Amino acid sequence: MPNFCANLTWLFQEHAFLDRFAAAADAGFTAVEYLFPYDYSADDIAARLSRHKLKAVLLNVAPGDVAGGERGLSALPERKADFRKAVDQARIYADTAGATRVHLMASIASGPEALATYKDSIKYTCETLSDLTVLLEPINTRDIPGYLMNDFHLAEEIITELKLPNLRFQFDIYHRQIIHGDVIRGLEHLMPMIDHMQIASVPGRNEPTTGELDDAKVLRAIDAMGYTGYIGCEYKPATTTVAGLTWMKPFAG
Repeated sequence: MPNFCANLTWLFQEHAFLDRFAAAADAGFTAVEYLFPYDYSADDIAARLSRHKLKAVLLNVAPGDVAGGERGLSALPERKADFRKAVDQARIYADTAGATRVHLMASIASGPEALATYKDSIKYTCETLSDLTVLLEPINTRDIPGYLMNDFHLAEEIITELKLPNLRFQFDIYHRQIIHGDVIRGLEHLMPMIDHMQIASVPGRNEPTTGELDDAKVLRAIDAMGYTGYIGCEYKPATTTVAGLTWMKPFAG
């Protein structure tokens, strides 16, 4: 059956961030992921993980100036120094928490120079974090207009081209449905590259099984494909987090 992990940036927002670890454990989760933990000390996060017997699965490299419109620094040549500092920061937080996966966001950018910069940044990140898995995730441009990594074929092409041993695919079912559809066939094709997944309903990005896609069928297909990694629950609860977790019951076991 699927191994679900709670995305603590999206779930349990009824609690302050550092209290979400306890809430996730109380709800039955044994693993968590989070996007940008950098407003909190790495040691405090590690202490919460240890106290509640939780595994940290994934975190993101810091995205830059979000208030100023940035959604990743890796494709911005003028931000190279800040990007490298963000990679070093991600290393500290991953090591302290025991996380083994880091999602490298692209940027809001376009054109050949941005793509070349992005590829160079991927190489740098994979070399700097050589003992961690670096993940590329296509994100739809409805949610992040102008985002460079907005196509599953592009992610596949880059992973194939660069041939870096620790570069893998982060397959978000929500983004796949919006960008391309054909979710199960996409999973079958990309499964050799996939090291992490995420799920939410389409179009509302709420609990799985509540949208246009037959998420139950998709999850059964993932199970049949032999995937043993984690599926991050990265969605907006329609009401409260705990009330919405009933969707998981058919897949527990």
